[in-house]
Amino acid sequence: MWSETIETHRVEVREALMETAWALALEHGPMSVTMSQVAQDAGIGRATLYKYFPDVASILHARHERHVAEHLARLVELRDATTDPARRLHVVASAYAEVCLHRAQHGTLELSALTHAPERVAGAEEQLLELFEQLLVDAAETGAVRTDASAGELALYCVHALGAAGRLPSRASVQRLVSVTLTALEPAAPSSTARRGL
Repeated sequence: MWSETIETHRVEVREALMETAWALALEHGPMSVTMSQVAQDAGIGRATLYKYFPDVASILHARHERHVAEHLARLVELRDATTDPARRLHVVASAYAEVCLHRAQHGTLELSALTHAPERVAGAEEQLLELFEQLLVDAAETGAVRTDASAGELALYCVHALGAAGRLPSRASVQRLVSVTLTALEPAAPSSTARRGL
C-alpha cells in the first residue's frame, strides 16, 4: 500500500511538472523556460525537480510523447469500436485530422520544431502508418478501397494528406479535407471502353 501511494505521488508530480513546463513554453517559448521557473510554478524544490528530469527539453519531450501515445490509443479505440471496414477508415481518418487541427491551434512553431524533430517522432509515425495500412487492407478486402497501389503507399498518402488539416481554419474545412482524401482512395470506376469489353 505504501509503495503504491509513493508511486502514485511520483506520477502526479511528474504530470504536474510536464503540464507546468508546457504551459510556460507556450507562454514564453521553450528556449526561455528555466528549471527554476518550472520548479517555482509547480510548487516544488529544484532538487526534487532534478530527480525527475535533467532539463526543460526533456520535460517537454516527455509531455509530448505522452500526448502522442494518448492520441494513438484513442485512434485504436475508435478503430476497435467500429466493425465496418469502410466506416472504420472514415472514423479514424476524421479523428486523426482533428488531432492535426488541434495540435496546430494549441502550440507554437518553436515548440513544434522542438518536439517534432524526426528522431523524436519516428516511432509514433511508424505506428500511425501501420494503423492506416491495416485499415486500408481491411477496407480493400470489401472493395471499398482501390487496389492499384499498395496499402503501404496509400497509408503514407493518408497520413500526409490528413496532416494538412493542421493548416486549415476550421473543423468544417477539416471534414472537407477528410472527404477529399477518402474519395481519392475509392476504386476507380470502370471506363466506358472497359464496360463495352473493348
